[in-house]
Amino acid sequence: MKSLEVYKSLCHEEKNKLIEKLWSEIQRLESEIEVLKGQSFNKVKKTSKNSSIPPSQEKKGNKPTSQAKKRKSRQEGNKGRRLEANPNQIVVARAKQCPHCSESVNPQKLHALYEKIEIPEVKPLVTQVQQYGDHCPHCHKDYVSPVPSGLEAGSPFGNSIQTLATYFRYAHAISYNRLSSLFKEIYHLEISEGGLAKLFKRVNNRLEPEVEKILTRLRSSRIVCSDETSARVNGKNEWEWVFQNDKVCFHIIRPSRGQQVIAEVMNGNKPEIWVSDLFSSQSNHPAEKWQVCLAHQLRDCQYAIEAGDELFATQMKMLLLRAFVIHKRRIQLKESTLYQYRCDLKRRLKKCLESQPTQKDGVRLKKRYIKIQDNLFLFLADASIPPTNNSSEQAIRMSTMFRKVTNGFRSEWGKGLFANIRSIINTGKRQGMSTFQSIKNALSPFKSFFS
Repeated sequence: MKSLEVYKSLCHEEKNKLIEKLWSEIQRLESEIEVLKGQSFNKVKKTSKNSSIPPSQEKKGNKPTSQAKKRKSRQEGNKGRRLEANPNQIVVARAKQCPHCSESVNPQKLHALYEKIEIPEVKPLVTQVQQYGDHCPHCHKDYVSPVPSGLEAGSPFGNSIQTLATYFRYAHAISYNRLSSLFKEIYHLEISEGGLAKLFKRVNNRLEPEVEKILTRLRSSRIVCSDETSARVNGKNEWEWVFQNDKVCFHIIRPSRGQQVIAEVMNGNKPEIWVSDLFSSQSNHPAEKWQVCLAHQLRDCQYAIEAGDELFATQMKMLLLRAFVIHKRRIQLKESTLYQYRCDLKRRLKKCLESQPTQKDGVRLKKRYIKIQDNLFLFLADASIPPTNNSSEQAIRMSTMFRKVTNGFRSEWGKGLFANIRSIINTGKRQGMSTFQSIKNALSPFKSFFS
């Protein structure tokens, strides 16, 4: 290796040749660095934070060991629980005399107030109906005596049993075998697996009118949010669709993920606003306007940033986050201020779309947002429009869990029943009802599901 003094002694022409040589070498090294960068960035893995992959599918590492936190000691009693206003019974413990000196002690102060709770043994309430009839000697016709409403001949299992079985099966994914054991051991009621299947078929028939009401309300809604997830039916892949808003939620399972399912559900009705991701069938919605789910876009921008786009994706992500902040604070803002913010976002978006990314993921995102720039910020002009489609993803989350636990459906009526029950449960939640109350109201012959 030559010393620095040797290069200092070079003439002007020799130095120029050396500079040209070094410049070409620098160019070669820089091109190699870019290639290596591309190779390393291409190895970026998609996760739940930069894509639509659910967290359950990620590879989970070991959690670092840490010292267990000391729990605060609790005194005896019901410090963390609210006492019942109307207990079934009250036990008063008063001392007649002092346990130390045996002298009379009156009056006394309340020292402690707490509860002891037990669940009584549950047994079925069996009503035996004796229905008489005969041959009328006057008109010479046969007759049978009428029975009270709800006690007609047919299945021996009434509304309460149908409600419980449906709740355990479709809210907690309990198998037929375990459900049969549960009824036998806890409720002292024997129902075979075949009996449960017949019971659920009857439940499905009773739910269909209520689900039809949900579908009717959905078709007349101003805003519809939609998403889909995979389902297994008879060992084949199908798709569970959800169509919902803040009032109703409708589920349907079909073999297709195409636009024809949307056409079937909406039946020619055109809502004003459609909220969804960018899947092709969703983008061909029948609504007048389309709000793209920004949660998906944030994750896509994050992936592009991790893949090496330091220009477009970073600016776009900051722009989307700014829109979320404005939406969160919109209640505190005047309409004129909100209008100025919307105009500012449009200017920022235009400036962002004028940038020239070179990384492939950045280029891809730029092409996407040039096409859908009018569908990004509709929610800032109308408070009733959600900026994300998270409510749809939450509505089908239980469906994904049910699929993993049960491995899918084994009959056509089974998938239809599940879709109907999820429609009832999720609509009930939007009406302020619990899961059990939603099923109970839908199966009650004396109540309307909708309040």
